[in-house]
Amino acid sequence: MPKVYIEDQVFEKKDYSKENLPKGEYENCRFVNCSFANSDLSEDLFLECEFEQCDLSLAKLNYTALRDVVFKSCKMVGVGFQDCNQLLLSVQFEDCQLKLASFYKLKLKATQFVNCNLQEVDFTEADLRGSTMDNCDLSRAVFEYTNIEKSDLRSSFNYLINPEVNKIKKAKFSLHGVAGLLTQFDIEIE
Repeated sequence: MPKVYIEDQVFEKKDYSKENLPKGEYENCRFVNCSFANSDLSEDLFLECEFEQCDLSLAKLNYTALRDVVFKSCKMVGVGFQDCNQLLLSVQFEDCQLKLASFYKLKLKATQFVNCNLQEVDFTEADLRGSTMDNCDLSRAVFEYTNIEKSDLRSSFNYLINPEVNKIKKAKFSLHGVAGLLTQFDIEIE
């Protein structure tokens, strides 16, 4: 099946959960209020695209290229970003529902997560150096052998990050959130 090349188009209120988006390259496109739930976006390339108010829950991203892609107000429950093409991977998230998503072993330096639900997200072995998690709920998110050096988590909450198994040098935390760095020591903080 030949792949399409689509540039500078807006896709609104499309339902790709029943019939997949045509395989191809999408450059400088906007997807607004579209459903990609359970769809297969494998091997597609998205360059400088924006997804707004879309549902991408459980979408397959095998070798999908996401380069300078912005997700705004999207539902992305259970998405396995670790399956993406990692070459030039660049994403940012604003007001997104990312519960149960996985960023396992991804290089996501300077990634922006703003007002996102990151509950139970897997950041195991991810490189998040210089990233910002602004007002994000990190309840039960997994940080194991994760690099969050120089990252800013000052306004985020509900995180448990073990400094003994994660790289946290020069990361920024609020005084209120420091308890999330000490839980594994079984101490009482008043």
